[in-house]
Amino acid sequence: MHRQETIEKLLDKLGWEVNNISLYQQALTHTSYAHEKGQYRLHNERLEFLGDAVLELIISDYLYNAYPELPEGNLTKLRSELVCEASLARLAFELSLSQSILLGKGEISGGGSSRPSLLADAVEALIGALYLELGLEKCRKYVLDLYQSILQELQQGVLARDFKTLFQEFSQARFAVTPAYRIIYESGPDHNKVFEAEALLAAKPVGRGRGRSKKEAEQEAAKEAWNNLAL
Repeated sequence: MHRQETIEKLLDKLGWEVNNISLYQQALTHTSYAHEKGQYRLHNERLEFLGDAVLELIISDYLYNAYPELPEGNLTKLRSELVCEASLARLAFELSLSQSILLGKGEISGGGSSRPSLLADAVEALIGALYLELGLEKCRKYVLDLYQSILQELQQGVLARDFKTLFQEFSQARFAVTPAYRIIYESGPDHNKVFEAEALLAAKPVGRGRGRSKKEAEQEAAKEAWNNLAL
């Protein structure tokens, strides 16, 4: 598929009505590719810088109006959860964004297309491009639409990140392997048990976690594996 068609397909999936395709092509061009081609300014770092600020403003405004009872400290914590690398990478995985990013040969060989920090930066760059083309109000609408599933979790009080899903998406993209989990230890009486779980890739332990249930222990193991391998 032609490069422009790939970008148009992505924008159509997002539901963004835009015209300046070249802005979004730049947003999805990594510095490694631009430098390889001698196009030293045609990459996404400046758009990422802008998109980071725009995203923080949009999410800050949303939280300020949606949660009038919360003090500044709580709002800051929620915002950091919403705009952090893991949340942005989750959105990128959901969009299969790696298929649309231009990378240099070295970055490709190093698994850059599945690197969460690179994917998160690309989401911010797209937001920067969106802001430049459409202005803040339309950009706000599209960003909040993009965040809809995460904001619903926030409203339901279940924002605690699903690290098992996040780690599975990462490990399948990076290693073509689906994680497995096993309970390696449990202690305490039946009404107050503590479980310890391991996350495994190709039968090799990559993370460990504890919890009051097997599910919670597996989530903690996935979180440690994510922090060990993805960040």
